[in-house]
Amino acid sequence: MITTPAYLQGWLFVLVYIIITYIIIYFMESQKNKKERVAVYIDGNNFYGYLKDEEIFLNKGDRFNFQLFVNFLIGNRELVSKRYYVGIARNIDQTEKSKAIVMGQQKFLSHLEDDGFKIKRGRVMYDKGKIREKGVDVKIAIDLIIGAIDDYYDTMIIVSSDTDLIPAIKYVKHKNKKIEYVGFAHNYSFGIKKHADVCHLLTPSDIDKFKNKRSIL
Repeated sequence: MITTPAYLQGWLFVLVYIIITYIIIYFMESQKNKKERVAVYIDGNNFYGYLKDEEIFLNKGDRFNFQLFVNFLIGNRELVSKRYYVGIARNIDQTEKSKAIVMGQQKFLSHLEDDGFKIKRGRVMYDKGKIREKGVDVKIAIDLIIGAIDDYYDTMIIVSSDTDLIPAIKYVKHKNKKIEYVGFAHNYSFGIKKHADVCHLLTPSDIDKFKNKRSIL
C-alpha cells in the first residue's frame, strides 16, 4: 500500500488551507462590494390621488418629476427596474374633455417611457359616472411575488398605500427580501408600514423637491 509521506501530507494540508482561505476572502469581498439591487414600483393612480389631497394640494399646473423622485429613493444603490402602474383612460363618450384626458395621459406616459420607466397598463372602468381602475393592484402584486421568487431584487420600494398589496408584501418578506414603503405622512397605510423594513412618509416640503419638469396629467 502506497502512503503519502508525512512531510507531503503537511504541505497538502497547508495548501488546502490557503486555497480555502482565499476562497472565503474572495467571497466576502465580492459580497461587500456588491451593490444592493432595488426595484421601484409606483401605483400611479393611488399616488396621484394623494398628491391631489388637500394636505398636499398639488395644483393643476404643478409638475412632478418622477425621475428625480426615483433617484432620491434609490440613492447610491443599483436600480434594476422602475415601473409605473396605471389604468388607461378611454374616450368612451367622444367628448372633447375625454379626448383631452386621453391625450394628456398618453403624453405623460410617453415622457415616463423616455425616462426609462416601464409602463404596466391596467383598465379603467366607467360605471354610471363613476371611474375605477381594474387589474392594477393585481399586476403590482404579481410583479412583487415573481421578482422575489426569481431573485430579481434585494429591496422592493413600493409607492402605494393600497392595503390589497399586503398579502404580496408578506410573501416578499417571507422570501427574505426587504420592503421600503413610500406613503404620505398625513394619511399612510398602517398595515403596509407594519410590514415594511423602511418607511418614507412624504410631507408637502418633500413633494416640493420634485416639482419641475414632468407633468403629472
